[in-house]
Amino acid sequence: MHLPINNNTMSAVIPKDNDGYCTIYKMDCPDGLGLITVYEVYPGIHLIYNDFEATECGWEETFDSDMLEINHCREGREGSQLPSGSCLYLGPGDLSIHTMDNCAKTMSFPLKHYRGISVVINLRNVTENPPEILSESGIHIPSFKNKFCADGTCFIMRAKDEIEHIFSELYSVPNCLRKPYFKLKVQELLLFLSMIDVSSEKQREQYTAPHVDIVKEIHQKLTSNLQERPTLESLSKEFLINISTLKTTFKGIYGQPAGAYMKEYRIKQAAILLRQTQKSIAEIANEVGYENQSKFATAFRHIMKISPTAYRRENTLKIPP
Repeated sequence: MHLPINNNTMSAVIPKDNDGYCTIYKMDCPDGLGLITVYEVYPGIHLIYNDFEATECGWEETFDSDMLEINHCREGREGSQLPSGSCLYLGPGDLSIHTMDNCAKTMSFPLKHYRGISVVINLRNVTENPPEILSESGIHIPSFKNKFCADGTCFIMRAKDEIEHIFSELYSVPNCLRKPYFKLKVQELLLFLSMIDVSSEKQREQYTAPHVDIVKEIHQKLTSNLQERPTLESLSKEFLINISTLKTTFKGIYGQPAGAYMKEYRIKQAAILLRQTQKSIAEIANEVGYENQSKFATAFRHIMKISPTAYRRENTLKIPP
């Protein structure tokens, strides 16, 4: 996630301390909000917490090739279209590395929820004023640019245990320990990256912008009327996209095969109706595309681990007399 500077999508900048170590940026998005918390761990190295409840967030800054960004996705999904025209998506546990001149002007969050961490490194600053402890470790940070981003590429690593170990602990750090702990974790991350053999890593797939646009149209069609259940074959013909490409791209964007995604989507919409309306379970079942209340109850229990009746009872707001 980009380090926000002078962006008109920011509705507020909230300093958390007097020494500039931590600053919170509140982001105005077209259909939601974002919160970006920035820590200056070392001169030229920032650790950033990203929390978004929106489908996208736009940027205006232009960054140069001497800024390196490392992104880790914790929850949800993050997507972007690179200047080359290809599109990439990160799912939980995935890691990406790119120079800031190769980043998109708009970040998308297909599930309307994203939580992750970024480490942004100003290579020029770090070269001129290297943190002493990083120099002693033998890490040559400027070499990461050629190692991971040669010829303007974006390196995307699939989720793996080593990445999980480094980042998982960063999501539950006590306030009193953040300064020293962030320094240690940044060192650990950079040591890990210095040992990676890029040629042996199986990277995340990238997708073409035209295919992504078509699949987003298909997603809109699928979610706009849950009582309809078009087949992938019919969608493939209607939108003129190869069915194999449709399946692959849909899963790449939304994290699940279309069938599994829509089953979960229907049930989550049903859960909202159970909480917020007085409609009968039969009416709700029909509204989300189930003609048979029994099949709906079975699907609901499978996804939510509770029956629709019990879910409504446990989640209905009780208004005092």
